[in-house]
Amino acid sequence: MSAPILQLQDIRKNFGGLTAIENFSLEVFPGEIVALVGDNGAGKSTLVKIISGVHPPSSGTITIEGKPVTMSNATMGRAHGIEVVYQDLALADQQTVYMNMFLGREPLNRFGLLDRRRMIDETEKLVKELDVRIPSAHATIRDLSGGQRQGVAIARATHWASKLILLDEPTAALGVAETAKVEAIVQSLEQRNVGILIISHSLDQVFKLSDRICVLRRGKQIGVRETKKTDKNEIIAMITGLQQQ
Repeated sequence: MSAPILQLQDIRKNFGGLTAIENFSLEVFPGEIVALVGDNGAGKSTLVKIISGVHPPSSGTITIEGKPVTMSNATMGRAHGIEVVYQDLALADQQTVYMNMFLGREPLNRFGLLDRRRMIDETEKLVKELDVRIPSAHATIRDLSGGQRQGVAIARATHWASKLILLDEPTAALGVAETAKVEAIVQSLEQRNVGILIISHSLDQVFKLSDRICVLRRGKQIGVRETKKTDKNEIIAMITGLQQQ
């Protein structure tokens, strides 16, 4: 196997006297989907925020492609090729799809004006590659369905992520058909050779999408299992505390 894109070593995060994450270590490889599972309050979202630069770890090391990195904000995370798709999507509802794709990173033409043609062309190319079925790059976000919005958010992350995509409950608010479509988009990301870390409350989804499963409980890493070598009963036992290792 190739070298890991992301390595977390002995990560710890304290908020005052509260320890949210304790001695967490994990590797994510190119083209691999790793699922992060655990009950509410297990520390999953805190870990995503640490990896993306929102929260600096209290101790431990973060390594990207073999190089230790220090990140104090999300901008630094993006500079290291890390993109996040949060539950609320962080899309501008009044803007078009192509403007959302380049939100905060709009290219300019030689006249110093927005290069709309480039944004439209790149947006149309990517949504076609990922099979995100939207009316057009000119469509306004507020007019799209939940699944289409999620597809746009994932496409945006894919456009900018060179190393790692973090997905925080990407289908939590979607129906069955839209969930299936978004899952197909996520599966297609493996071919882009980026690492993918997904938080999901659905074990059906976890077993469908992931290569490995990492279980958290109350901020502690309970274990990591290869998806094809475990089953739901073992993962549930690890999540609930019926199994320690």
